Amino acid sequence: MPSLFNVFGQSPIRPLQKHMITVHECVSELQPFFIAAMKKDWAIAEKIQSHIAKLEGDADDIKRDLRLHLPRGLFMAVPRSDALELISKQDLLANRAKDISGVVLGRRMEFPEPIQEDYMKFLQRCIDASYQAHKVIRELDKLLEVGFRGREVKIVEEMVDILHQIEKDTDRMQIQIRRTIFSIEGKLPPVGVVFLYKVIEWTGDLANRAQHVGDRLQMLVAR
Repeated sequence: MPSLFNVFGQSPIRPLQKHMITVHECVSELQPFFIAAMKKDWAIAEKIQSHIAKLEGDADDIKRDLRLHLPRGLFMAVPRSDALELISKQDLLANRAKDISGVVLGRRMEFPEPIQEDYMKFLQRCIDASYQAHKVIRELDKLLEVGFRGREVKIVEEMVDILHQIEKDTDRMQIQIRRTIFSIEGKLPPVGVVFLYKVIEWTGDLANRAQHVGDRLQMLVAR
């Protein structure tokens, strides 16, 4: 006969929360990275990018460990498939942060002065989205305590609504930055323009992927 531990399984909530903490830390490091990149201080930027890569690797390790050791118990607090889907959504944030810092550092990208201030505000708002997703995942403990019912569910829904609003803000900011780039394209190296648009797109992905984390948790609660 299987033991009670095998039947009920361990809760995946702590690993999910630990993973999201690491993911958000990884995303947050983009702010000092870009401050250094805008100043063309590539030595500092390289150190920060190495830290981003390490955090992304740490997040991968947590994800891998959860996948390997998450039991197939009948009565887990969170269904196994949902836990695996949620951690995959979270992991995409760290992956994108590593992508962004890697291409900027690798190409020693220069950001035109007319977009620098707007880009940093845009980046911060995307980091805000990551933080809001982190706050939502932090509520998993309380959701478990109340059996995914009651007032706590309403609180999580309101937090996800805020996350959607932040993502809308980033969409608006991204459009404005693209317009500015378009207006000065003729003064910039063509290849540089291509990568500039790509980095803007990838930065916006941070907010989109944070929203997906919130949406996935909301779906879990709705069940």
